[in-house]
Amino acid sequence: MTQFFGWGLCLSLVLSPIFAGFPLPGHTAQWPEILQRGTLIVAVKDNLRPLGFRSPDGTLQGLEIDLARRLAAELLGDSNAVKLEPVSNVNRLSVVFNHQVDLAIASVTANRVRSRLVDFSLPYYLDGTALVSKTKVSDVLNRVPSLSSPLSGQKIAVLNGSSTISIIRYHFPAAQLVGVDSYQQGYSLLEAGQATAFAGDASVLTGWVQEYPEYSLLPVQLGTQPLAVVMPKGQQYADLRAKVNQAIAALQADGWLLARTKSWGLPLPPASEK
Repeated sequence: MTQFFGWGLCLSLVLSPIFAGFPLPGHTAQWPEILQRGTLIVAVKDNLRPLGFRSPDGTLQGLEIDLARRLAAELLGDSNAVKLEPVSNVNRLSVVFNHQVDLAIASVTANRVRSRLVDFSLPYYLDGTALVSKTKVSDVLNRVPSLSSPLSGQKIAVLNGSSTISIIRYHFPAAQLVGVDSYQQGYSLLEAGQATAFAGDASVLTGWVQEYPEYSLLPVQLGTQPLAVVMPKGQQYADLRAKVNQAIAALQADGWLLARTKSWGLPLPPASEK
């Protein structure tokens, strides 16, 4: 997830990397055309476990893949009536804005700046900031009432330029922050014993723990950040947006989203844990 940009920033600075290398906006299929086509085209992640990733045989899977297929079932009556298009982080908005796909379900946090370019659905998952560490360290932290005490003076790795930095500084002001350029670099730092924990998106760190079971999430999740379906702006797409929102509201109400979230091992905000 990208750092939240305040309203004071010049919009051109925000938009320039989004549109780099892309053509001017074209024509996105409106709902009647999608219905006639019989296929929903959705941009997804293919390298972000457990939201969207490939199994050993190359099959796309994850919470967001499940949601894309379920939306196809709800909107078109067939869970297979969906074309999944893997997308990089930098292109998650532009493929919708430039009308290359109908929707994007690709670990995108809804925020005010992005909503000037695209519309967002109701949230399908509330992500947050979490910390991961070696199991033996988390066992110790689980036995103490406050995380701020054992992490005082400890080194916590964070992604350079991420919103996680301010969150960790607020909650753990005595911790020493060590900037890294990637999750892999953070993993290497922890493996070398040069940091006690790594702070990042709870959804991403869940995938880390699933891939490296010797690690575990520490018993804290800081704040919430809504992940939502990216949809095109414009009155001509109102029917599509309404149908997506109606479907997500129904999937929330009947417990499908909560069940799939738990199935993929994703942490839940305290209010959702039952």
